Amino acid sequence: MSLPTDIRIKSIRLYFLPVETRVPLKFGTETLTSVVCARACVEVENRRGECAEGWGETPLNVQWVWPSALPYDERLERLKAFCRVLAKAWSGFESEGHAFEIGHDFIEHLLPELLGRESGATETEAMPLLAALVCNSLFDIALHDAYGVVNDIPTYGTYTGEYLSRDLSHFLEPAEDTSVSFAGLYPADFLVFPPPATLPAWHLVGGKDWIDADEDDGSVPDDGYPVLLRDWIARDGLECLKIKLRGDDAAWDYARLVEVGGISLDTGVRWLTADFNCTVTEPAYVNDILDRLMREHPDIFDMLLYVEQPFPYDLEAHRIDVHSVSARKPLFMDESAHDWRLVRLGRSLGWTGVALKTCKTQTGALLSLCWARAHGMALMVQDLTNPMLAQIPHVLLAAHAGTIMGVETNGMQFYPDASAPEAVVHPGLYTRRSGRLDLSTLKGNGFGYRIPEIERTLPEPDGFA
Repeated sequence: MSLPTDIRIKSIRLYFLPVETRVPLKFGTETLTSVVCARACVEVENRRGECAEGWGETPLNVQWVWPSALPYDERLERLKAFCRVLAKAWSGFESEGHAFEIGHDFIEHLLPELLGRESGATETEAMPLLAALVCNSLFDIALHDAYGVVNDIPTYGTYTGEYLSRDLSHFLEPAEDTSVSFAGLYPADFLVFPPPATLPAWHLVGGKDWIDADEDDGSVPDDGYPVLLRDWIARDGLECLKIKLRGDDAAWDYARLVEVGGISLDTGVRWLTADFNCTVTEPAYVNDILDRLMREHPDIFDMLLYVEQPFPYDLEAHRIDVHSVSARKPLFMDESAHDWRLVRLGRSLGWTGVALKTCKTQTGALLSLCWARAHGMALMVQDLTNPMLAQIPHVLLAAHAGTIMGVETNGMQFYPDASAPEAVVHPGLYTRRSGRLDLSTLKGNGFGYRIPEIERTLPEPDGFA
């Protein structure tokens, strides 16, 4: 069934924006000191003949999307090259409909083929699916924005049967051990309306972050922003801390939890979460740390809201039964939750929650959200250290998802000045106050970026399609 609001893609512009971090951020065995943000502008036309542009942006976080022994520069250049391939493919993609429907069709039918070509064209390591999804996400996000703009409605107001020709039963299959049905349901049926105007903000305590002044090795930046954890807590009124752990050094991980937990008790922080960096291979590793924490520091154990992705990315290759972990604390999939099918597999293995990310595409995040909610799984929205425009769809997803507690947001820790033009228009999104983000400036159609008001000079497009 065609609708007058259905769109087709007319053209695409691709940009690359380099960003330097003020302090290093550790991901697994690698450390991030800079990032390239990929930005897309997608022009669409609806069946009424009306045209509009939409915008999407994602950090190409090499260390997170593609952990490997391959040189960093090689991986980055392949990600950028794949973005160029995707720009051309999207511009020639003839699917019409809602952005959600077009995005799904591209991800299901064309993205695997393009990833196969990319990986088959090299004699070195194949690009992971996660990396391909991240490269694809900026185009998908821009399409959702453009759909709302051209049809004069906020994007989240479009996820209903009024605008979608297909209900969720065309996209999702329920778990066999439930009576769940997606027939007659649409994404809006699983979203929060009206969304909250503010959200609790989670601060990242990275593996290389300074906790005490005596850790200063002379590399602490003198740029007016806090460095020590207590100073961040005091300045931003933080109540939620995400603690990055190593996952291969139990003594260090336990000591870090106790140290950060002690500071939290002293400073009024209410909630903690532990991220084991996908490096754990046995549930006993996590269980032993949690059990010891419960015995020796029950007050810190009680503050631990959930545990995030201790186990390897590839859930199909590492089908670890994690029921013993989730019996102790809620256990959230992150890196391994590429799509709703893997969420379904995770649930069968004992995972109880899903950490959503717009960098895996807006379409994919919505599908995982709907599947998880229908099956009683809890939700969070996790950061990819999103600066600039990338922050806006990220926090909007959290506001509409009904997360277990707010949203992770750490771009202001690692490259706050990168978002200075956007912060003029949306100050509450790029600075945390009283432990919260303020979304009240997001107004208008699409994602409410208010692009004309943001005084950012873009580089020349990397390509037109």
